Amino acid sequence: MTASKVFFTREITPEKLIEIYKALNKPLHGKIGVKISTGESAKSNYLRPELIGPLVHYLNGTIIECCTAYGGSRQDVADHWKAIEERGFKNIAPVDIMDEFGEIEIPVHNGCHLDKDIVGEHLNNYDSVLILSHFKGHMMGGFGGALKNISIGIGSTHGKAYIHSAGTTTDPVKCWNPPTPQDDFLESMADACKAVLAYVGAKNMLYISVANRLSVDCDCDGNPHEPEMGDLGIFASTDPVALDQACYDAVINAHDCGKKALIKRMNSRHGIHTVETAEKHGLGSRNYEIVEI
Repeated sequence: MTASKVFFTREITPEKLIEIYKALNKPLHGKIGVKISTGESAKSNYLRPELIGPLVHYLNGTIIECCTAYGGSRQDVADHWKAIEERGFKNIAPVDIMDEFGEIEIPVHNGCHLDKDIVGEHLNNYDSVLILSHFKGHMMGGFGGALKNISIGIGSTHGKAYIHSAGTTTDPVKCWNPPTPQDDFLESMADACKAVLAYVGAKNMLYISVANRLSVDCDCDGNPHEPEMGDLGIFASTDPVALDQACYDAVINAHDCGKKALIKRMNSRHGIHTVETAEKHGLGSRNYEIVEI
């Protein structure tokens, strides 16, 4: 199988974000959505506006998000807008909460558990999408990167519940109890990714992941553990499967004694299984080549 290229730079700066985007040599077109996480609190390790702002401006992009499926600062639309303003995202670009006014169902063909994905209706407003992710640990998924940002990230509140419950409910209260078998949840994230890539068009999507502030906890955690390992750099690819695999491998292979906590978090949740399933769905290849810039 031909190896997918994953571009990498150790420098984490606004300038390097633009440079690594250009290195992909696949310019996004039309109205561009830049999918990020706005973070659960000011303490969360979301990508800061001052880091991503120049890239979003370069793309003339719109920051896109959806509301969460758990009670917090971003499940209610009004609260989410308040969080977006407090975090400073409205100061760098237009922002669109894609499920603010509604949601749409998109099909999952030959999924493991899902027959549909439920996303913010404003996804239809974008010609192309940059999945701009913060790679880090995650309490439920083991780690969060490009695939999580595509699936859970683009899902509406009901869509997130549907993924978390492996297709048994869209209720954001009922989806947590009883707990979904772990691999079923991970496979459902891959199912949702399959739906989004087919709907938007794989040719209309690119992926950049910043591996900094490598906490064991996701940006959805309002009070995350402090990172125990150092920053790794910025990774980018036209292949989300290769990108997540490369970020995972970079943590495993890092010469950093602080990596143990994150490795334990990733592997105790079988996080790599999302990547395995996404590859089986034909969304990309786990075989990759690092191209350092």
